[in-house]
Amino acid sequence: MMLVCSDESVELSPEERTQIGPATEAWVEEMDRRGIRLEGNQLRPVADTKEQIAGYDIIDCADLDEAIEVASKHPVARFGRIEVRPFWVD
Repeated sequence: MMLVCSDESVELSPEERTQIGPATEAWVEEMDRRGIRLEGNQLRPVADTKEQIAGYDIIDCADLDEAIEVASKHPVARFGRIEVRPFWVD
């Protein structure tokens, strides 16, 4: 699972704000086309916190290196934090 974390104290320029939506859509299209992104969505914001999990993506990667490559391409990685965690398998 890839957690997309944003920090509300980070100020984006007007240009960055207008680019984040299309850049995220392009990332989703690429990962869907590659068969890596299985599911994902935004999460509702929470009150009174600077950093929060803004969304998630379930990705299916061959190994940790591919997961890192996929996460590093997400637009929020430039100003937020992307965390990649494997599922617990019994």
